[in-house]
Amino acid sequence: MRKNIETKADVELLVRTFYDRVLQDDLLAPHFAGVDFEAHFPRMFAFWNFILLDEAGFTGNVFDKHVHLNIDERHFKQWLHIFHATVNDLFEGDKAELAKQRADVLGFTFQSKLADMKGR
Repeated sequence: MRKNIETKADVELLVRTFYDRVLQDDLLAPHFAGVDFEAHFPRMFAFWNFILLDEAGFTGNVFDKHVHLNIDERHFKQWLHIFHATVNDLFEGDKAELAKQRADVLGFTFQSKLADMKGR
């Protein structure tokens, strides 16, 4: 039986495992070449701690940090596929479901904003 997402350590495991998988994916990995993940992880942990554990401390605009990436619907589908699989492999329960729901909303929002920007 897998556990629910309950602690900062759980969030860190989720984020690290997810990006390990992203960096092994042929479609997504090239978009993250040159990213210093160790420097970036604290912000990602803070974001997901805010989303999943209601922990204060995250500020900023997630979309603006990614707007420069040359990504489309295929990339979002793959990102979500890997995220859902990572959550399902590691966790279960209400916070695990919340993580997947929030990722779906993020993917939809990013994709909509990028399409809107390209349509201008």
